[in-house]
Amino acid sequence: MSISTSVLAELLQFIPNWRPQMYFKASLTALSHAMEDQVLAEADQPLVIASFQRERFYRQEAHRYQRIASQTSQVYVLAAPETEFSNRSDVYETIAFEPTDGLAEEWHLIVIGKHYASCLLCRERTQIVEQEKIETAMDNSRRFEGIWTSDRLVTQMAAKLLLDRILYYRPELAPKIQEANRLYLDSDTQKLAIAVQSSLNYPDPFVQRLVTYLQAGQYKILKANRSLASKEQKERLINSITSAIRRFLDPEEILQVAVQKLGEGLGVCRCLVYRCNATDVTATIKHEFLNDGIGSIKGRNWPLKNNPLFEEILQLRESISIDDALHDPRINDPNSSESLQNLVQSCSILSWLLVPILYQGRLLGMVELHHCGPVPTTWKSEDIALVDAVATQVGVALIQAEAYASLQDLNEQLEALDRTRSNLVAITGHELRTPLSTIQVCLESLATEPDMSPELRQVMLDTALHDAERMRKLIQDFLTLSQLESGRVQWHPEPLSLAECVELSLSHIRARNLESNLPKIENCISYDLPLVLADGEWVVEVLTKLLDNACKFTSPEGSITIDVTHPNLQALEVTVSDTGRGIEPNRLETVFERFYQEEGALRRSIGGTGLGLAICRQIVNNWGGEIWAVSAGKNQGSQFHFTIPIVSEPIETNGFNGSTNGQPAALPSTPKRRKTTRRKVN
Repeated sequence: MSISTSVLAELLQFIPNWRPQMYFKASLTALSHAMEDQVLAEADQPLVIASFQRERFYRQEAHRYQRIASQTSQVYVLAAPETEFSNRSDVYETIAFEPTDGLAEEWHLIVIGKHYASCLLCRERTQIVEQEKIETAMDNSRRFEGIWTSDRLVTQMAAKLLLDRILYYRPELAPKIQEANRLYLDSDTQKLAIAVQSSLNYPDPFVQRLVTYLQAGQYKILKANRSLASKEQKERLINSITSAIRRFLDPEEILQVAVQKLGEGLGVCRCLVYRCNATDVTATIKHEFLNDGIGSIKGRNWPLKNNPLFEEILQLRESISIDDALHDPRINDPNSSESLQNLVQSCSILSWLLVPILYQGRLLGMVELHHCGPVPTTWKSEDIALVDAVATQVGVALIQAEAYASLQDLNEQLEALDRTRSNLVAITGHELRTPLSTIQVCLESLATEPDMSPELRQVMLDTALHDAERMRKLIQDFLTLSQLESGRVQWHPEPLSLAECVELSLSHIRARNLESNLPKIENCISYDLPLVLADGEWVVEVLTKLLDNACKFTSPEGSITIDVTHPNLQALEVTVSDTGRGIEPNRLETVFERFYQEEGALRRSIGGTGLGLAICRQIVNNWGGEIWAVSAGKNQGSQFHFTIPIVSEPIETNGFNGSTNGQPAALPSTPKRRKTTRRKVN
């Protein structure tokens, strides 16, 4: 005999008219338990032969065979050994067959008593690898093909075949097996085969219906379990995506996690997630999941305007599924955008699912799933519901990320406001208290010293006036910046000569520093420049403050240069350069903040409020220009640049435009003082 032969196949050779039936594992378990229970319920001593595919399957039933062995001495258990199972004679006989034996794929139970007999012989329907078999050992959906019958002759034939296999592995059991043949089989194999073929009884109809009912019930259970498993899988997918995206507060990371997990979970060819608004013309694809062999479209502009699918989503606020994109009327409509048809062709889209990412009716983005072949795929309702649920979670996560970003911005604004308050308190405490103290001392001296000499009296008055002017300038800067930031300033742009504005600002600087030793100031501005369009007062204000700032931080031995370039046809670029103490590269943007003082508010070696550059930035931004600082670092000097727009059309000025005989041409207006809009520039 060959141990690779199937016992079930050998038996079917003797009963060729019988067709094996399909059984679920759960059904076989129920049938075998019923047969074992019958042994335990009867008083006679039957022959019991059980064959398990693996030892681990036998271990689940070992306790039952301990009880069966107490009823009879003729119990044989076969299994492929794994750990402790071996050939042994104990309360019952154990037979360890080789893993290459045909029994390794079969499951048998034979019971022969005095008044009853039944057998169950089946072979696993699907060949699976060992690792899968281990993982599915307890899976009730495993299927077997075989026979179950209570026909005594068929049962005796099956017992004869299995006893021969037992004798092959354990020859020492020959006397015991001969006793089993005498008591339960009472015939040799040839005679038994003839008896089976001549007097074959088919299964009892009632019993057969009962088995069929059991099978049908098991099928319903498996179908329900399969549906529950599918729902559980989708719930796990939603939960995994939700937990993953909730860990991030960066919208880009949220979208990347969502597209990756959704694409993997549904096994689609391509999954896209992109941000868009209801008014967007196109969207850029930044996040995608691709299956093997699918072309990437990352970085591509996705058409939204005149897209009938996108317009339908905006109208319905719900998902759209297209099972066959090549024949969908919305895509192939002659009146629709050709870009949509080209999109389907270039991206090989056969089936298309579009799901909006919404939050309280507001469109935040889109989720798209593509099947690219070889044939169109019908979108299942549960898959659409899953993607809808994921899109909802993504929408919540995006709003959460936006709220967090807004909160961060608000915190930064609050921190900046707190710094401003602290600087304001420190600066006003220093800049106001010092001149007030000086003024108070001077006035008290004048009031209490009637015999003070005229020269000393004049010194006291000059000192009080100087500090009073210092206080006035401080308060004026506060008011100016407040008006600029609140938008209460009325602007009067007009064509101006930049050279005149520079000259006026230089005269202010020299008038303010009559007693000071200023650095050398070189004016490189010519009068043949194009006219600029701005409010003259504020142009002079910017130039004056930049020059004043340069003078403060440049020694008398240094130099200051005012220059201009013409980078384009729309604006001039003015540069105020100095050879002073310079600015650290990491503070080139900070210097334009309110109350900024490089040395700190309370230990400045040079006076000032730290508002001058902040005022300049507000003014330049108002006329649409830019202002920035450049410096190589400490003691390397600095350059302050700002742009100012040019008059777009030539201005007729009493027949003159430009200069005549080397002198400035007459202008329609020059920087004037408007008492109604701001103070006089000093």
